Amino acid sequence: MSDVMKSDQVEKHIRAWLQRFIVDLNLCPFARPLIADPALRISVCNADNLADLHHAFLSELDMIQQSSDQLVATSLMVMPCVLDNFDEYLDFLGHAEILLEEAGLDGIIQLASFHPKYLFADEDPNSPSHYSNRAPYPTIHFLREEMVSAALEHVSNPEQIPERNIALLAGMGLETVEARWRGLTADDHNNL
Repeated sequence: MSDVMKSDQVEKHIRAWLQRFIVDLNLCPFARPLIADPALRISVCNADNLADLHHAFLSELDMIQQSSDQLVATSLMVMPCVLDNFDEYLDFLGHAEILLEEAGLDGIIQLASFHPKYLFADEDPNSPSHYSNRAPYPTIHFLREEMVSAALEHVSNPEQIPERNIALLAGMGLETVEARWRGLTADDHNNL
């Protein structure tokens, strides 16, 4: 499969995840208006080693910094070829946070993390709550802090969003959540 075809398929899976998990379940109350907005950037990074991934991260950070929020409001950097191991992903994410700070962008850009094997520390490994931070591929979400702050002004009790998500997913049950999850990459569910 060519990189272009693979990138198209990866983007299709990410869009299915955004719609069926993030928007349909309202895991992020800020996502709905952006889902169809051309200012939502999905960048599929086909790097297959850490050196190339490091370069791609810095390039994405630079691109966002140089773009207006009307052109790129937020960006998802999807990494389908590397960081399958969750601990390795967390190590890279920690390094990415350091790079963000060294670039002087701490407080301007924030990173949110998603991984297909995401596990919250001290949480039962079989808890459906982990799916609030799971994506079909390792993904780093670049958010403009100014936009996040503006969005938070319109949400009451935003600090309760994680608890609400945990309760929602627990109420659905692991079997239902996993069935929805499997549908994200099934051919019949990817016509978004």
